[in-house]
Amino acid sequence: MIGAQQSLRSLKAAKPARVGNFRRHTAARAVAAPPPPPRQQATPVTLDDEEGVGRGLYTSTNQEVRRVIPDNVNGRPLVKVVYVVLEAQYQSSLSAAVKQINETRPELAVEVVGYLLEELRDPDNFESFKKDVGDANVFIGSLIFVEELADKVIEVVQPRREELDACVIFPSMPAVMRLNKLGSFSMSQLGQSKSAIAEFMKSKKQKSGGGFEEGMLKLVRTLPKVLKYLPSDKAQDARNFMLSLQYWLGGSTDNLDNFLCTIAQAYTPALQEVEIANVSEPVTFPDVGIWHPTAPNMYEDLKEYLNWYDTRKDMKFEKDAPVIGLVLQRSHLVTGDEAHYSGVVMAMESRGAKVVPIFAGGLDFSGPVDKFYFDPIRRDIPFVDCVVSLTGFALVGGPARQDHPKAIDSLKRLNVPYMVTVPLVFQTTEEWTDSSLGLHPVQVALQVSLPELDGGIEPIIFAGRDGNSGKSHTLPDRVVPIAERAIKWATLRKKQVAEKKLCITVFSFPPDKGNVGTAAYLNVFGSIYKVLEDLRSKGYDVGPEDEFPKDSEDLIDLVISDKEAKLTSPELNVAYRMPVDEYYKKTPFAEDLHENWGEAPGHLNTDGQNMLVYGKVFGNIFIGVQPTFGYEGDPMRLLFSKSASPHHGFAAYYTYVERIFGADAVLHFGTHGSLEFMPGKQVGMSAGCYPDALVGTLPNLYYYAANNPSEATIAKRRGYANTISYLTPPAENAGLYKGLKELADLIKSYTELKEGGRAGGIVNTIVSTAKQCNFENDVKLPDDEADASDMTADERDQIVGSVYSKLMEIESRLLPTGLHIIGEPPTADEAVATLVNIAGIDRPETEPPVRGLPGILAESVGRRIEDVYKGNNTGNLEDVELNQRITMASREIVQAFVDKTVSGETGRVGADISNTLTKLFAPGLAADPWSAPIASDGEFKEFASADKEGLRTLFDYLGFCLEQVVKDNELGALTEALEGKYVLPGPGGDPIRNPDVLPTGRNLHALDPQAIPTGAAMQAAQGVVDRLIERQKIDNGGEYPETIALVLWGTDNIKTYGESLAQVLWFLGVRPMPDALGRVNKLELMSLEELGRPRIDVLVNCSGVFRDLFLNQINLLDRAVKMCAEADEPDEMNFVRKHAKEQAEEAGISVRDAATRVFSNASGSYSSNISLAVENSSWSDEEQLQEMYLSRKSFAFNSDKPGAGMTENRDSFERALKTVEASFQNLDSSEISLTDVSHYFDSDPTKLAEKFSGKKVSSYVADTTTANAQVRTLAETTRLDARTKLLNPKWYEGNLSAGYEGAREIQKRLQNTLGWSATSGQVDNWVYEEANDVFMADPEMQKRLMDMNPNSFRKMVATFLEANGRGYWDTSDENLDRLRELYVEVEDKIEGVE
Repeated sequence: MIGAQQSLRSLKAAKPARVGNFRRHTAARAVAAPPPPPRQQATPVTLDDEEGVGRGLYTSTNQEVRRVIPDNVNGRPLVKVVYVVLEAQYQSSLSAAVKQINETRPELAVEVVGYLLEELRDPDNFESFKKDVGDANVFIGSLIFVEELADKVIEVVQPRREELDACVIFPSMPAVMRLNKLGSFSMSQLGQSKSAIAEFMKSKKQKSGGGFEEGMLKLVRTLPKVLKYLPSDKAQDARNFMLSLQYWLGGSTDNLDNFLCTIAQAYTPALQEVEIANVSEPVTFPDVGIWHPTAPNMYEDLKEYLNWYDTRKDMKFEKDAPVIGLVLQRSHLVTGDEAHYSGVVMAMESRGAKVVPIFAGGLDFSGPVDKFYFDPIRRDIPFVDCVVSLTGFALVGGPARQDHPKAIDSLKRLNVPYMVTVPLVFQTTEEWTDSSLGLHPVQVALQVSLPELDGGIEPIIFAGRDGNSGKSHTLPDRVVPIAERAIKWATLRKKQVAEKKLCITVFSFPPDKGNVGTAAYLNVFGSIYKVLEDLRSKGYDVGPEDEFPKDSEDLIDLVISDKEAKLTSPELNVAYRMPVDEYYKKTPFAEDLHENWGEAPGHLNTDGQNMLVYGKVFGNIFIGVQPTFGYEGDPMRLLFSKSASPHHGFAAYYTYVERIFGADAVLHFGTHGSLEFMPGKQVGMSAGCYPDALVGTLPNLYYYAANNPSEATIAKRRGYANTISYLTPPAENAGLYKGLKELADLIKSYTELKEGGRAGGIVNTIVSTAKQCNFENDVKLPDDEADASDMTADERDQIVGSVYSKLMEIESRLLPTGLHIIGEPPTADEAVATLVNIAGIDRPETEPPVRGLPGILAESVGRRIEDVYKGNNTGNLEDVELNQRITMASREIVQAFVDKTVSGETGRVGADISNTLTKLFAPGLAADPWSAPIASDGEFKEFASADKEGLRTLFDYLGFCLEQVVKDNELGALTEALEGKYVLPGPGGDPIRNPDVLPTGRNLHALDPQAIPTGAAMQAAQGVVDRLIERQKIDNGGEYPETIALVLWGTDNIKTYGESLAQVLWFLGVRPMPDALGRVNKLELMSLEELGRPRIDVLVNCSGVFRDLFLNQINLLDRAVKMCAEADEPDEMNFVRKHAKEQAEEAGISVRDAATRVFSNASGSYSSNISLAVENSSWSDEEQLQEMYLSRKSFAFNSDKPGAGMTENRDSFERALKTVEASFQNLDSSEISLTDVSHYFDSDPTKLAEKFSGKKVSSYVADTTTANAQVRTLAETTRLDARTKLLNPKWYEGNLSAGYEGAREIQKRLQNTLGWSATSGQVDNWVYEEANDVFMADPEMQKRLMDMNPNSFRKMVATFLEANGRGYWDTSDENLDRLRELYVEVEDKIEGVE
């Protein structure tokens, strides 16, 4: 964090905090002062010195600040009112209403006390709530939508419901709504039976899509129609409920005064005979309209508003001033809690922007957007240039249910940038300021995750909440950048193209000249060249024609070579030299970096005098190289438990981009950079968080791989990025090569000739060839002296079947070939392998349900595909052969279909693909376009009886998928964003599992985090868990594993809708339960009888990204573990309890505290840093790597203290490691395997567990990339990875075709292989030996690599030498001598020595 955390004392002093060289508020005062606090003594809001608030909860506020007791009852009947609300905006007006009653009404006195829903987590507050409800007359609830807290409300109010005079519940969860009671009016049957009101609500909801709140409003508006259906004795009570809702929605002090009097008059026995005077009907406000803090009234017409706005005397605007649309919650306006809105309006207007602040009574804002945000004369033209929502909610639907398609449709028509900023709801300003987590996780789920599904960007906190008054107030140091960012987005709509300045930022990770332009699956410079050409064609200034790069290779040379130095200088091209005094003057937080890096210029990105900004300027386009973290090569810094601040060079880069170059926007190019991973709050950052300070006011566009929505979400939330998805490279089957191909030919000979006398000899040859291919650890092979001629036919078939099964596993594995170029969709042929795998999965959730192609084909020959897979996996030769026939037939059938869509000789799907598909599916065709391979005379005629209707349904779906695969808006989305338009949102994930990921070129988002794990994920997880336990029992002498260490990843759980999360719950024997709104936040302990085995203990380490995205699910996991530990079950059937009891006794703590099993990094930190140490060879021994893991990954989550976030608890982590018997990770996508990225080995705990347990720890990997899910050992998986990628000519030649960047991809796989040796010891010697043969022993390959990317080639040579030096690779002196000579040779080339 920038500067030290502000103390509560300094916050209350309300002086701007000195941060670096500039002044800004860490917690700002309200723009409009809140009213004085109640006269009663209130418990002040206090913060603990420790991390977290109070006793580890999210808030320490309590009900006493909302308790109003009359000073003098004077013999009047006293009515006690208790209320529970989600948000605090009613606090001030309700307290004022009660005071008004007590001071002005002689007929009654009112005592009131209110609770914010979040406060009920605190046991003391909950006890007070019970006491208050125990002697209350009236209970009121509103917006109670968090089920675990809703259950608490029901627990207390339900037993008292009949004794209460009245119980009034406004929109909340159905179970809470059923508490309603006003005389004869009740909702006790809500959702359980038909009634006039229920049916009316249901029909209105279906028509509007706006959810429960919108239905309630419509019910109020059509009250007379409803009441005529009710018996007369019930009509008055129903009318009172509707009046109550009108009063409540009116929200003003007078309305709430009249509301309380109406309820008391009608239902409090002591007032039955009393006539309360001057009770007025509800004063209504417009349901929708335009509000402005200085306007005389609300407006229901845009023209009327503009007539007032444009004739204001207090403000004058430029003729072409940007117009910002603001979206507000009506409840804040009617209750008088609108100071935070006023502050935003003033910030916008003081910077020259006009505003149109709209509101709606319900939570469907699509109507007001359509009504007020288009030009009043030309309704097809947007009147606003940017929309900023200040509600924090999704555009359509509030905290309960959302209608994202309706929202997207509305925003698409408007077509302007859509920012969704967030007010603090569950925390006070001080509590948020003091929290390393930042925003409350429930609020993240409701008010960050859900708006992202609408295409919302930039979830910046704009308003705080006063703990005593409950009033909201603006945070000036947050509102100012929001205003400036909104205006910059709006300016992109108005500025001439030729004048716009764009910074394209590329990454260099790990820091090395050979790594400039790193990004997952992307040919970065080829893509940038494509972007530059596109921008040039649209009129952007890309510099003089004669200076424009000739091609992507020329572009690389211009960016990475310093022309003023010798050609082979290790320096990159310097775009700008920034004097140190200019750096300090223009970088407000520079002094805060001294703690970690000393004074500028430091030793990174500097010539000793100036800060150096690397890159190249082309007219108004700057291609810059983002500096790295800076501590990659420093072993001591890598051991720090929390990440260091950015270094001066990093800060100088962004200072140059925004304040010197003057970019209108920045485009971060590819997955991924470092900015969004800098220290700061997890979500809801303050001005003191480095990502916020670095990105400043720059609109941030970010090309991100479509298959990585989790890290893209971090970029969205911490880097304020508008992410634009790009395709991963086309996938192909790995195929077979060299000895593997020879092995396949031998097996074919065996199947054709095995009935003759040659079977034994062929099997002997198969066995010896399999051993040459290093299959002996993958398949059970006979000893060298065994002769297959002496075996039975079944024994020979079993050997051949096992080898064949392993061979086909290699051949059919999907792998990305080459690197993607932005704006180049795959050819039709390139899409075939992807479509085959899409066709391989049953999709019961689609409408109509789609059956997978393998299942259809298997059924046509009288088999179940599950049985075929099972036989294949055990090496049954007949099933292996059938599985292979099904696989090959599937490819040919899909190929036949795709061939019909190709246009001309381009090899690409035609532009009129929709028309082509319509014709292909037209009725009356002689034959289906995919049928030839399985026709009665086709190559695969055994499947001729395949279900035609099932195939037609499948290919109808595949046609849609093909259309999406070849669509391309990657360049178009960039252009739209640079023109200040709305970029359509789209989900991220695996396009094979979820084709909705396609097309790319959309604003990437994740999913609703409260929706996982799904039922389908639980079902899939059970199969994997059962396989793993059985595999471990086989390897463990028949004994169940007692503890399994797992790693949870963000992207994996998004792609699979929570499968690995579900696996943890299955090990424990705990079932997740959805609430009434479908959100997964409850748990149920399965009985041991149902589980059928012991509960397996777990040690869960979550990636930093998973921690950020799924904190609610982390809470769920910790609750599940504690539930198991406290279950009264025998130790031999509950290993969680067994270990927790032992650990509790050892540590002298409770069993509940001992059951700490869920760990991650400290809040705001990511990774163990092992990957950085391996990539930079900056580690001395494995113990040092293990110490990094322990220091960085031993922060525990405690569901009893959720507000404390991740708290260091190394002792519990080490105790849990002692019982680990197996480690486990998941592979869920063909695009990413163990050696593709460093994340997997960075978080692998295998050797660490062995250190603490003192025994060999098994390590497994679940592979769910195909319908035939597998559980393999880690060693088996690394071998499979090596065979299908690193050693496979199809893979490495595909990468080499990309030149400079492809060479780096190969080097990266080798380096990650070394990482696995370091953390697990599970890499076979032959992997290094054969890699050396491919890349180092072949002079022609040496030359190609050295010419393409000498820096990456040097790193490859060094990695081989390091693998030998660290004892991971035993090889010949000849190989080592060659490597040393190559190292000297490549060093000379890089240094320019002839």
